[in-house]
Amino acid sequence: MKSTYDYMTHAPPRPVLVDTLPTTDIQTLLRDMSADLDGTHGSNRATAARSQIAANADVDALKAWLARFSQTKTTFDSYRKEAERLLFWSVIELRKPLASLTHEDLLAYQRFLADPQPVDRWVMPAGRKRARGDAGWRPFAGPLSPASQRQAIVILNTLFSWLVHAGYLAGNPLSLFRQRQRHAAPRVVRYLDDAMWQEVKATIADLPRGSRRDIEHYHRVRWLFTLLYLSGMRISEVAGNSMGAFFPRRDRSGTTRWWLEILGKGDKLRLVPATKELMDELAAYRQSTGLPSEPAPGETRPLLAPIGGKPRPMTRSAIHLIAKQVFVRTADRVRAQGPEHAHTADILAAASAHWLRHTAGSAMATGDMDLRHVRDNLGHASLTTTSRYLHSDDDARHQATEDSHRLGW
Repeated sequence: MKSTYDYMTHAPPRPVLVDTLPTTDIQTLLRDMSADLDGTHGSNRATAARSQIAANADVDALKAWLARFSQTKTTFDSYRKEAERLLFWSVIELRKPLASLTHEDLLAYQRFLADPQPVDRWVMPAGRKRARGDAGWRPFAGPLSPASQRQAIVILNTLFSWLVHAGYLAGNPLSLFRQRQRHAAPRVVRYLDDAMWQEVKATIADLPRGSRRDIEHYHRVRWLFTLLYLSGMRISEVAGNSMGAFFPRRDRSGTTRWWLEILGKGDKLRLVPATKELMDELAAYRQSTGLPSEPAPGETRPLLAPIGGKPRPMTRSAIHLIAKQVFVRTADRVRAQGPEHAHTADILAAASAHWLRHTAGSAMATGDMDLRHVRDNLGHASLTTTSRYLHSDDDARHQATEDSHRLGW
């Protein structure tokens, strides 16, 4: 039988922990290794009398946990990724089942997340993302940032706590991690100021329009950035909602106003005002593809579609790539203006589609809008989250300090 090391180096797994998809190599590997690595006799297993789930092996226990999130794709994908990474690492590096992991093992795993080694086994080659069935696919794109490391541990703590509650594990090895005091969230910093946003718009305005495909690409990019900025939508919401989410409604004065009903994070619905500017840009985008200006009730066409071919929904990765190309192009143009613009160019190069949500929130919160309206537009649970976008308060405080608090040497 091929060793786990050969398995990872020469035949990367296509891991999926759901019954609706084909059996994967990692599941086959665990089955072939029987109870040594599949968790059946894990040292942290609870007694059979306590079990609330039918699972008797780690993969089945993970399936039971993930089934709780199957209705929310974004959450499911994120949780599956972290569970798979830990399972692979435990089996391949420690040669232990997940059900035998100790507190010390999880400390080692936390260090591993910061620097997955060996690189050729765990990290995808630089460049474009690889599909899970591709020979170049690996569980990691590179070392995780401190924030991503914390997020991974939070998710795994949720996993272990649930497995203990379900009677599969006797204890949670992550429960001994030092509990840090919860601090107030800082101001949002991953956003574009007015000058940077103007540079991005200039880049979009200068996109080539020499061919039919160029024209369609220009209108699609312009529509994407308009939608992200004016609605404050998340990239997953752009991918997961359709044109039928737009609808008109008369207000008390008889004026027809358009709205956008978004199914967002946590399967929560929210209504976002579809302003005249947003509807004008929607009309331009639709007309560029030969569609009527206004969407029809119940229209299933996605909010953003590939150029040519069937109007199928685009993946989050594809939408992210479109936005990223614009930011990189803008950064290159700004950098060419001189060394004094290098810092601005670096920020633009680091930007992603999600920055536009923060940019939208900052612009709305800094203007004359009621903070409650900003909260509802962005789908925040509380005003505390929304208040993180109030950069104008920080700016005013900085100016007041500058004017009034001096040393005088």
